[in-house]
Amino acid sequence: MPTSLETFCKDMLRELSEKYDVLAVSSPGADLELVARREGVRAEAVEMKRHIAPLADLKSLWHLVRLMRRERPWMVHSMTPKAGLLCMLAAKMTGVPVRVHTFTGLVWPTATGLKRRLLMATDGLLCACATHVIPEGLGVKRDIERAGITRKPMRVLANGNVRGIDPEYYDRTAEVMAVAGKIRKPGVMTFVYVGRLVGDKGINELVEAFVRLEKECKSIRLLLVGRGEPHLDPLRPEIWKMIENNPDIEAVGEQEDVRPWMAASDVLAFPSYREGFPNVVIEAGAMGLPSIVTDINGSNEIVIPGENGVIIPPHDSDALYAAMREMCDNEGKCNYMAGNARRLVVERYGCRLVRDSLYRFYDSVETKWR
Repeated sequence: MPTSLETFCKDMLRELSEKYDVLAVSSPGADLELVARREGVRAEAVEMKRHIAPLADLKSLWHLVRLMRRERPWMVHSMTPKAGLLCMLAAKMTGVPVRVHTFTGLVWPTATGLKRRLLMATDGLLCACATHVIPEGLGVKRDIERAGITRKPMRVLANGNVRGIDPEYYDRTAEVMAVAGKIRKPGVMTFVYVGRLVGDKGINELVEAFVRLEKECKSIRLLLVGRGEPHLDPLRPEIWKMIENNPDIEAVGEQEDVRPWMAASDVLAFPSYREGFPNVVIEAGAMGLPSIVTDINGSNEIVIPGENGVIIPPHDSDALYAAMREMCDNEGKCNYMAGNARRLVVERYGCRLVRDSLYRFYDSVETKWR
């Protein structure tokens, strides 16, 4: 998806183009054109479906094979599941010497039955075609190893995450705070969620926990920042009714700039079922928010319990309610974690640290290949 390319590779491609001839490839879209202009690199659109679509996937593979035969790259680096599989297959078929894939998350751990086996098999095929496999975090690495997806050595770069956080951008600047001031409600404890409004992000449990909490803590508010995807993973109908009928729950849609919404809030609530290494938890930390997250890959690496947030079990509305209640009842503890949040994130996930680690990896691979 061009959105993933725009999100993961901001400023990175521009820096890489100072040394390498970079070609950015994704499905067509405005974000791909934006990447090409902003980063000053060439771009190529190849239609790729997010879901399993055998005929369309074969067509995408054929286009990628033609592209790689024309370009003859010495390295292909892919991210995201579908693009990764297609790019690694095409790179293997065309004899690209260095084939790198970064797992930004795994889909199969939360799948069941035939779908789970199929997803695991495709990840195994992807790894078989790759020469280097990079898990985005230690949790992803452990899952791949335990499931026997590949026996190839894997290495997490820096402390994990693929892009890092820009501490100058994710900060409470005067401009950000001016907008946040129009959003904030003084004296109201505000929880914020940022991401897609779908079932596997834990939104059903979040709304249930909030409605329960609201009966006991009157001055609270929930901001839901993101778009729904009813055709993929819809929320339960009764949850949408709760959102629509509760004036203290505000679904504000997808926002181009999430910083003011975070700056207008007190706590990030992110009860997702699965992640690779969620950028939103890092972004919220940089904006000075403690986080309530589930015990899943990435989230449980970013949050240190009691220091910059709370970790709860996934799929657990009661645990989420208890964590939110604690934030409301213990202002001192909440403020302590908020005070640690930015420092802990910037120290471990600053973009300079993350990018330099990737560039050193490229240098080491290039030295061996040349």
